Amino acid sequence: MNPKVIIFDIDSTLTESKQPLSQEMAEALKKLLDKMPVGIMSGADFPQFEKQLLAHLPQGVALGNLFLFPTSAAECLSFKDGKWQAEYDYLFTKEEKEKIIKALEAVAPKEKEIFGEQIEDRGEQITWSALGQEAPLGIKEKWDPDHAKRQKIKEKLEKLIPEFEINIGGSTSIDITRKGISKEDGILWLEKHFGVPASEMLYVGDALFDGGNDAEVKKTSVQTKQVSGPAETIAFLQGLPL
Repeated sequence: MNPKVIIFDIDSTLTESKQPLSQEMAEALKKLLDKMPVGIMSGADFPQFEKQLLAHLPQGVALGNLFLFPTSAAECLSFKDGKWQAEYDYLFTKEEKEKIIKALEAVAPKEKEIFGEQIEDRGEQITWSALGQEAPLGIKEKWDPDHAKRQKIKEKLEKLIPEFEINIGGSTSIDITRKGISKEDGILWLEKHFGVPASEMLYVGDALFDGGNDAEVKKTSVQTKQVSGPAETIAFLQGLPL
């Protein structure tokens, strides 16, 4: 395995859920960016990328080699002229947002305790978090470890709003984007941008299972690596012949 571009998920891949990038992972990314382009794709919005990742990268990192794909690749940003600029952006309309939120309110279970916002408008994506955006990691990990709860909700949503893309993401969330918009689009954009076939790229993520928010990348020929968390990601990167 000798990829020309490597792409990562964030939660449970580069970091624990909603946690900041560790110093060890930050240094590993810096070394990788010195050698090749790197893509990062997540259901998170750009402000979360800034808080969780960008703020913890070391000085001198090659940001020109870093490509960010927030909201399940419904948006792409690259670093030009000293700032992050959009390469593309598939924003929802007001009417689309209202329809999605109404469907979520109709089928989502009511939890006894919610930590922060449960339905979040991320512009290009609506994200439902069962326990709220600020739920403690330990509680989140116990809520739906086998994804069975969210799979049932996903199936109900697919009947109510079949015109949208619906994926299981993170520890407790469901991500909704425009139909046909997923992390597959991010892979295809990188393929076109660099003139490198997807088969010569590598995607590293924790949710490559069917219905997971990484699974769409497998519609391309990209190589994939399933990981269980940041420790396994670092060990894997250390073993690559880069």
